Amino acid sequence: MSVDGHQAAGFERPVRIRFAHCDPAGIVFFPQYLTLTNGLVEDWFTDELGIDYAHMISERRVGLPIVKLDCEFSRPSRMGETITLALAVKTIGRRSIGIEITGRLGDEIRFRATQALVTTSLESGVSIDIPGDIRAALTRFVAHATNLLAEEKSS
Repeated sequence: MSVDGHQAAGFERPVRIRFAHCDPAGIVFFPQYLTLTNGLVEDWFTDELGIDYAHMISERRVGLPIVKLDCEFSRPSRMGETITLALAVKTIGRRSIGIEITGRLGDEIRFRATQALVTTSLESGVSIDIPGDIRAALTRFVAHATNLLAEEKSS
């Protein structure tokens, strides 16, 4: 299933840039963006999709590793700023989810990351089909996001 559209509809969270995120120059050390984006995915699953991420990992033993990553860094983010992280689903496959995460301050894009996440058995270490409840939650999220995008375009 492919999903068209841009970042207008999706899941967003403000994130304050802290000392721990920064290098000695006081700007975000680029690998920290991956920590921030992983936190966004965890929050998206738990708070938006209704799938408890910690339970999914520890009890269900279903993982969601990044298997492909592309990042573009446009402008530095500095300690004390609050950026908005926005997640949009681009594709849902049999075993994978394609997402795009954008970090911005106001209208200024700071970074953009596209990720391919694959559902994986944490027991065997191999990819598995997206479990039915997760697929249903993803489908509801995409339908809701697509409806919001259509409403924004018609206004």
